Amino acid sequence: QVQLVESGGGSVEAGGSLRLSCTISKYILSSLSMGWFRQAPGKEREGVAAIDRDGTTRYADSVKGRFTISKDNAKNTLSLQMNSLKPEDTATYYCAASLFGLATLMQPPYRANYWGQGTQVTVSS
Repeated sequence: QVQLVESGGGSVEAGGSLRLSCTISKYILSSLSMGWFRQAPGKEREGVAAIDRDGTTRYADSVKGRFTISKDNAKNTLSLQMNSLKPEDTATYYCAASLFGLATLMQPPYRANYWGQGTQVTVSS
């Protein structure tokens, strides 16, 4: 069974940084499009950042210049470096893996084959 396990969430003050990681088991990361998503209470799920098999990246406008997505194929790990965090970044963050390609992954309804369980990020003002 394929599993995605996120880590690295927590609480931080506005302006601070956090780094999220997502490890995928029983699948080869290099064969997947991968992404980070978030959902705050009462809000729709939002695509945050994604990276394709060839390393092409895509970001939501709200995080451009502050967040960086990367992957380590050898370690089967996806990361999201989040800098200059704002209170509006507060949400549960999920990683996802897709065989459908980057464009499909990053457009609602964010079609993916596998999802992680989520990790909470809280940014205080």
